[in-house]
Amino acid sequence: MEVLSGRILVRPVDRARTVAFYRDTLGLAIHREFAVGTVFFLGTGLLEVSGEGGGGASPDQSLWLQVRDLAATLDELRQGGLEIKRDARREPWGLDEAWIEDPDGMRIVLVEIPPDHPLRRDARTPE
Repeated sequence: MEVLSGRILVRPVDRARTVAFYRDTLGLAIHREFAVGTVFFLGTGLLEVSGEGGGGASPDQSLWLQVRDLAATLDELRQGGLEIKRDARREPWGLDEAWIEDPDGMRIVLVEIPPDHPLRRDARTPE
């Protein structure tokens, strides 16, 4: 299979409220809009909020967003009135993570990769 592009699809209970959350609260840039949806940039990925769902969030699904500065991001979100569901902490796998939720309760994992983490190493250079 040759994949040319991809995106995550979210079917919210209230599309206008969810679009406002991702656009205004998180400050995601809009890639495109169409009659029943909005597509947001997620760094190298895309998030499409379209249609309407009724099931709400599943505890089995999360949105993983890497940020440059986790502490500054959390401060900014708190100042905007967003409740932080789990404050930042270093996970056993070495990433700094905090949790927030979208309006339907989908967990959003905010991640900062510490400077000494293996994900930051340049695979082109020998150790």
